[in-house]
Amino acid sequence: MKVPLSWVREFVPLPESLTPSEIVERLVALGFEVEGVQDFRDEIQGPIQVAQVLEIEEITGQKKPIRYVKVAASDERFVICGAQNFSVGDFVVLALPGSVLPGNFAISARETYGKTSNGMICSARELGMGEDHSGIIVLDPTQVKESIARGADAIELLTLNDVVLDIAVNPDRGYAMSIRGIARELALAFDLPFTDPINLAPNLPLTDNPGVTTPKLEAGADFIVLRSIENINVTAPTPLRMVRRLQMAGMRSISLAVDITNYIMLEFGQPLHAFDKAKIAGALRVRRAGTTKNLVTLDGNDHPLNENDLLIADDNGALALAGTMGGLQSEVTSETRSITIEAAHFFPMDVAKNARAHKLSTEASRRFERGVDPQLPLAASARAIALLTELAGGSYLGGKSDGAPATLEPIPIHPGYVSELIGGEYSHDVVQRSLEKIGAEVNSERAEWVVTPPSWRPDLSMKADLVEEVARIEGYEKIPSTLPPSPLSRGLTPLQKRRRRIAQFLADRGLLEVQNYPFISPETIELMGFKGARARTYKIANPISEREPLLRPHMVPGLIDAAVRNMGRGAKSMALFEIGSVFRAPETIPPPPELGTEQRPTPEEIAALYASVPDQMLVVGILLAGDAQADSWLGKARAYGWHDAIALAQEIIELTGNVGTVHRSDFTPWHPGRCAEVRVGDFAAAHVGELHPRIIAHYGLPPRSSALMLNFGALPIVGPTRVRPLSNMVPTIQDIALVVPTDCEVAEIIKALYQGGGELLERVELFDRYTGKPLAQSEISYAFTLTFRAPDRTLTAEEAGALRDSAVAATASLGARLRG
Repeated sequence: MKVPLSWVREFVPLPESLTPSEIVERLVALGFEVEGVQDFRDEIQGPIQVAQVLEIEEITGQKKPIRYVKVAASDERFVICGAQNFSVGDFVVLALPGSVLPGNFAISARETYGKTSNGMICSARELGMGEDHSGIIVLDPTQVKESIARGADAIELLTLNDVVLDIAVNPDRGYAMSIRGIARELALAFDLPFTDPINLAPNLPLTDNPGVTTPKLEAGADFIVLRSIENINVTAPTPLRMVRRLQMAGMRSISLAVDITNYIMLEFGQPLHAFDKAKIAGALRVRRAGTTKNLVTLDGNDHPLNENDLLIADDNGALALAGTMGGLQSEVTSETRSITIEAAHFFPMDVAKNARAHKLSTEASRRFERGVDPQLPLAASARAIALLTELAGGSYLGGKSDGAPATLEPIPIHPGYVSELIGGEYSHDVVQRSLEKIGAEVNSERAEWVVTPPSWRPDLSMKADLVEEVARIEGYEKIPSTLPPSPLSRGLTPLQKRRRRIAQFLADRGLLEVQNYPFISPETIELMGFKGARARTYKIANPISEREPLLRPHMVPGLIDAAVRNMGRGAKSMALFEIGSVFRAPETIPPPPELGTEQRPTPEEIAALYASVPDQMLVVGILLAGDAQADSWLGKARAYGWHDAIALAQEIIELTGNVGTVHRSDFTPWHPGRCAEVRVGDFAAAHVGELHPRIIAHYGLPPRSSALMLNFGALPIVGPTRVRPLSNMVPTIQDIALVVPTDCEVAEIIKALYQGGGELLERVELFDRYTGKPLAQSEISYAFTLTFRAPDRTLTAEEAGALRDSAVAATASLGARLRG
């Protein structure tokens, strides 16, 4: 909200010695954010005077109309002007040589069009009064209380020496969206007396005369006041002082009736609406739209109505969107002779729904959404009638109301609770004084006080709110800077430690970590070939991008997108990893239990709550593309292969304290012949392999690009590992070659060798693979190195041979035989 300080000074005597920065500092200390300060005194320097047009000479032969004008200010002079909206005898604003206008525009006498221009006649935009540049300012003597004199100071007349604060008002501080609210806060800040603007409203009775419009509340409000006035001159000019205040507050002057309602809204904080009384049929009702289909608002737009929209309507239909914008049908025009002023207290939620449903965020709706003082309709409507009577003539017919102003609930609070919650020392007198400063009524007769918040503070609903007000009024800087005692930290969880170890391990290996949005498109899921449970995911209600409305069920597509973006920026080879969650929807999810806040949930309720939350797998994804080693004098380049990805998967699993075994697999988006599944026990911990040629071709990835996704969050948490003691005995090495069926997995052979070799078999290493003659097409040969070692002696040849034979015999169940 834009707040002219000259307006505020009418209600709180701010010393002229106060600088704008000092005022801003106090407002910030009270919890307000000041977004900007416009000091006209820094932008405009005189002399700028009121001048009267004496003569006009039209200069012809130019591309645009030019006038050579004789004016009389403190003296007579000639100026060049291109505007056409003034005549001889009009009063204008003249910037004399030596003056400076906004934008550091210096005025001087200059030769132009063969004549000397000794000053400049100003438009509103040139003086920083608005964006109107269609013509120069023509002063209307009827708009000014005092008579306009030649040579009068235009800076003083047009309030061009004011300071305007642009204050951001929080949603819970609706009272501050008014001069009344800001003046009250500044009176608190500087400990100055405050004069309530409500005192400007006369005590007008709600006389039930026959010509008065009757209000009826049916929904969306708890109090409404209608006052009627007749025989008014709506074409009467708006006083210049009122126009300037509206302009400085960011609003434009429209007509006298509209300007008065806007002026009171800014001054009191109560939105008003003026209806042409002659266009109202019957009573004015605040009701739901129901079967009413549409409403044309004052901006000329035709709004289709929802049945739950809140309207102000008469017997013939809708006249206004309640608390948001009036309707064109009941607009006050130049033909209007009688007006009904409406002032109501609408419920914030209903107005917010109106504004959002119809995309009409107005000055009125923003105030109602934040909460308006329910006591204001009587005073604000009376103030409007008084101004209309004064400025437009007419006679007051009377008024009617329906409903009653809401009252706020008293809040019980022990004064010692303030010090307890804040952490400082606040005496009972300080607490009471602070609460009374904000307008609260404090009953301190008992040990437990009863505090009734003021009507304009609906945000004060519990004792913690009152404590915050005391801290705010007394100053946040008085709160001791003492850290609260905290319990000893339990440290990171085992899963958090595991995540950090994996990230550090991969970074140490030269991989780069990326962070992608966890979203994916249905087209990408189809392209990747995900089916069944691997394709079931969740659709986001309000996605960042309509192209990617789903949560990702897999990590690899995001890594591919990151690689493609980097290749587009010149990268040729890369090793990327990402750690995060993937989301797969089960076929059914039990509904969550309804939990209250009055007590701690039972273990059963907590278990049911967690059961209703879908699993989010914590995984690591890796993409290897291009060369693992660049071509150089050290050797030829080596491309990443899928064996690199398998090795990384096994190392990550070993990092968690588990042991992984590699098995054949066939999952998309991997190459059907180069895809592996790494298991921990019977659990499929990872899928890894070379990407399918179709995927590589579609994205333009380097040939043989590989990827993996490992679900490390589901791996067992392993305790301290028992390390085998080192032996200084000489190992015994035995090489064997086994012929097995082609569908036999190496992992099963190694497992059988370990079982057969017993505790003295230290290590099994695969070093050769052979197919061809003399083997059958259904057979394959694998060669292994077996390392045996005893902890207390060197094994004899006979012992080593027996151990080897035992290991080989254990593979017979797999269809294996010694080769040769």
